[in-house]
Amino acid sequence: MNTFLRLGKFNLVGAMGMVVQLAALAFFNRLMSGRYLYASAAAIEVTLVHNFVWHWHYTWRDRRDGATAVRRLMRFHLSSGLISMLGNLALMQSLVHEAHLPLLVSNLVGILCCSLANFCLGNNWAFA
Repeated sequence: MNTFLRLGKFNLVGAMGMVVQLAALAFFNRLMSGRYLYASAAAIEVTLVHNFVWHWHYTWRDRRDGATAVRRLMRFHLSSGLISMLGNLALMQSLVHEAHLPLLVSNLVGILCCSLANFCLGNNWAFA
């Protein structure tokens, strides 16, 4: 499949995931009374599972070479999961605490900053 077409599919899944993550963050932040880094981590995990299912069935469905979904999920978590978790949490700390940006805006910036690295790792390792 053409890389640009796959990137388009990745971005479509990412846009849906962004909505999931922002909604989950708003929910968890209320539930955890302002502990935004814990709320962010929980929202990222929900989104990782959401995005994995879509990537498995849509973005990279042509790359099923006998690898199990569990194996791909592990690789996805070790690549996109780590990038998303570490990148988002570091940016959230800086943008919310230091720059005083709103929580959801800071999270959106984190998502966008991590997306290209997530595509490259997904395309070249997790779903290779």
